Amino acid sequence: MTISAAVAAAVADVRREVALLHAELPRNGLVAWTAGNVSARVPGADLLVIKPSGVSYDELTPENMVVCDLEGRLVEGEHAPSSDTAAHAYVYAHLPEVNGVVHTHSTYATAWASRGEPIPCVLTMMADEFGGEIPIGPFALIGDDSIGHGLVATLRAHRSRAVLMQNHGPFTVGASAKAAVKAAVLCEEVARTVHIARQLGEPLPIPHADVDRLYDRYQNAYGQR
Repeated sequence: MTISAAVAAAVADVRREVALLHAELPRNGLVAWTAGNVSARVPGADLLVIKPSGVSYDELTPENMVVCDLEGRLVEGEHAPSSDTAAHAYVYAHLPEVNGVVHTHSTYATAWASRGEPIPCVLTMMADEFGGEIPIGPFALIGDDSIGHGLVATLRAHRSRAVLMQNHGPFTVGASAKAAVKAAVLCEEVARTVHIARQLGEPLPIPHADVDRLYDRYQNAYGQR
């Protein structure tokens, strides 16, 4: 594939961003060893940048990030891409509003995934960020785009930015890679909090109308504009 100068410059920017964002996963306790990955869509091209497979987090640099097309094929890089690349690529190919994807095996969110149980919306933080429960996606094996199919189908049926893939772990998406990382951090936080709440009793659900109001406020009025 021939890459124009403009696309090459965009790729370089995304490589730097993705390398930096990977540091947030171990910093927030979301990964162990080399598990997990962050990817980002390259603006103006049908390309993504993702972590190389099996490389330690403290060895990640912009230069060893991997560039792939939206069918998961290697376009640029000296390393094999993450084993989850096909899933990320399928999401980008079918959800044009998504520009960042994150996958972790964070402890509490993965525990919910192992039970095949969605996280109920019992916290205002969940209503704000996810607009309701965090749903379960279907079981799928790693190695092709099967996980991507399950992710897209689940994301289209919910407004949550997070999906717990059954027996696997959480995937999050965002309008940017940074937003997807934020969703991954908050997904683990609410998974932990709701788990603890259930040890004390049955958490109280938030009425759907209030979830809608919280979600609208957070998405459209919260923070600096």
